[in-house]
Amino acid sequence: MKLQCPFGMMSIDWQDANWRVTAVSKTVEPGLDLVELVFEADQELPPPKTTVFWLQPDLDVQVCWRSDLSRGYCHIPPNWGVPLKTDLAHEVPLVCFLNTRDQNRLLVACSEALRPVEMHAGVRENDAQLELKLDLFHTPEAPMKSYRCTLRVDRRDLFYGKVLRDATDWFATFPALTPTNPPSVAFEPIYSTWYSYHQEVYDNVIEQECKRAREYGLAGVIVDDGWQTNDHSGGYAFTGDWQLASKRFQDFPAHVKRVQAMGMKYLLWFSVPFIGFQSKNYSRFEGKYLYCIERLRAAVLDPRFPEVREWLIGCYETAIRDWGLDGLKLDFIDHFRFMGEDPAIAQNYAGRDIRSLPDAVDKLLSDTMVRLKAIRPEVLIEFRQQYIGPAIRKYGNMFRATDCPNDAITNRSRTLLLRLTSGTTAVHADMLTWHYGETVETAALQILNILFAVPQISVRIQEIPENHRRMLAHWMKFCRRHQKTLLHGDLRPLHPNEMYPVVYAESEDEVIVAVYSPGHIVDIPKGKRVIVVNATGASELILDCNHAPGQAAVFDTCGDFVVNMPLPAAVNRLVLPISGYAVLE
Repeated sequence: MKLQCPFGMMSIDWQDANWRVTAVSKTVEPGLDLVELVFEADQELPPPKTTVFWLQPDLDVQVCWRSDLSRGYCHIPPNWGVPLKTDLAHEVPLVCFLNTRDQNRLLVACSEALRPVEMHAGVRENDAQLELKLDLFHTPEAPMKSYRCTLRVDRRDLFYGKVLRDATDWFATFPALTPTNPPSVAFEPIYSTWYSYHQEVYDNVIEQECKRAREYGLAGVIVDDGWQTNDHSGGYAFTGDWQLASKRFQDFPAHVKRVQAMGMKYLLWFSVPFIGFQSKNYSRFEGKYLYCIERLRAAVLDPRFPEVREWLIGCYETAIRDWGLDGLKLDFIDHFRFMGEDPAIAQNYAGRDIRSLPDAVDKLLSDTMVRLKAIRPEVLIEFRQQYIGPAIRKYGNMFRATDCPNDAITNRSRTLLLRLTSGTTAVHADMLTWHYGETVETAALQILNILFAVPQISVRIQEIPENHRRMLAHWMKFCRRHQKTLLHGDLRPLHPNEMYPVVYAESEDEVIVAVYSPGHIVDIPKGKRVIVVNATGASELILDCNHAPGQAAVFDTCGDFVVNMPLPAAVNRLVLPISGYAVLE
């Protein structure tokens, strides 16, 4: 089937004559179009493998932005390159082409955020055109009678961040993708035990660390893997019983209350799909697994069984209600998938009340959120990249960058990527850690690179040097004081192809600019207080103050005042301490 659209001739091909497919193109405004696809059959059938295809001239395009390029490699792929694969627990079904001036040239998004979608978007070699191809239903899917989805094609000449945010807001207009609202505490700095303690977590150790963390303004603690097992050899063989390790916690509810009495929220880690081979529950769920992972010594539950969903939700209800927790870190959602054929087909879906795996995961997580909110209305739920798409925003109010220990640049790239596609959901950095022998200026880079996300601290605070503690205290205070600008302001991360070397955030009364790469000229706007953060590793920044002459108060990375300097109406080379900042009035 062919469909003439304002952006070109679209072809829609499907492989089953029992299905009727229609398509309608609608122009929302010049340069912004929607295409709705509708599938209908006379009886419930497996949906047909479908491909949507069109070409667009590759004009003034130098950068390709996708949510799976979290290390910042924004090269333009060939049309035979690796596709963007998305589903409920993997990435965002969206690709954006832009130029080096950060102006959008083409954004394509698909409203299908639950089921698998493959987006092939790249250059066709023989004629330098952009080839766009979307594959639907190319993986096993349960029978259905009707289906619809919408494509968004945005060619507006706007800042790429603007079209990404518009697409994020568009996803949220679909009833099946309505996001949950995060409580205010989701935006407060928090402590994590993972890098600092790994599985060696004990009640007295956690309480001592929380007491120190609270002194630095941290508002909560995430106790990660280790609480549920006395084994500390790593892996997941003992995961799945979700009972407290007796050697680690003497009276867990009392321990939680002591931490909360310090003013700290308490969150606990769960690996949602895993049942370890050594767990008591492994035999209980025999025949109700999607597959096994030998290297992890664990199996993956099939949530299409109602008793599987009920048992998992019951575990979380116990944690919130009986243990008094404030929230959960729900991990490894992306392992709910097929490894080969769907095992349910050979069993004619016996025992499963939902045939579609994405629908079952959606029900599991939706019901989890409803039932936990009934116990604690402001429950905190954290999910980790790569399960950060439009559907996950329904269940989680905290999205964290995936693991990149002591890698400040990758953490910056991942948190900014999340900020661009997460709307009002709180975006958290990967846990911050550094070598205790670092200079204070280098250690501070771990924080400065994630200024526009919520910090999760994961160093042993008592063991870091005194000047590190002073630095940590100062920047945590800075993050809280400027939260409105850093986390809720108008965010403009420049040049994703260069790993976002300059980032602006603007609120009603101030602008905060973080500079991550030497040599970039920072435009200083007029009319507001401007804070310029030097995260370049060098001791000089270039500021264009032609529109805003004034004074600069210079501070070092511990927040100590250094000097006042005049800034004439010109391009200025400002000497600035490494990892310090200047306040321009």
